[in-house]
Amino acid sequence: MRRVSSNLEETRSIGAELVGNAAAGTVLSLIGDLGAGKTEFVKGLALGLGISDPVTSPTFTVLHEYRGGRLPLFHFDFYRLRVEGELDEIGFDEYLNAGGVCAIEWGDKFANRLPPGSMKIFFSIDSRTRREIAW
Repeated sequence: MRRVSSNLEETRSIGAELVGNAAAGTVLSLIGDLGAGKTEFVKGLALGLGISDPVTSPTFTVLHEYRGGRLPLFHFDFYRLRVEGELDEIGFDEYLNAGGVCAIEWGDKFANRLPPGSMKIFFSIDSRTRREIAW
């Protein structure tokens, strides 16, 4: 499926729609260049799960946890990770089995660590404001 977003609100709306029927254990690998809309999409995931906490990029912390919704949301950013062993240091595998939704920016960096059935979501920049989101 492909969706086009012309603004931040539309990107968040697409995320909220996608997570509407998500089950515990859902893993989303978010793939796209810097500025393509991955974090805005995760903001939509949080809204769709009923999480009201502000969502920010975990680029420097690698992981943000959000609770208080239908399912917990575990928001990872692999951008700054250099070696696969860093995933063990943060307990990545435990989060995969923690009964929530895992949204992983730059998930293709360590794709071998993602479980079978993980959904790949591709973000592309068509123009200054237009983004294409495909899964």
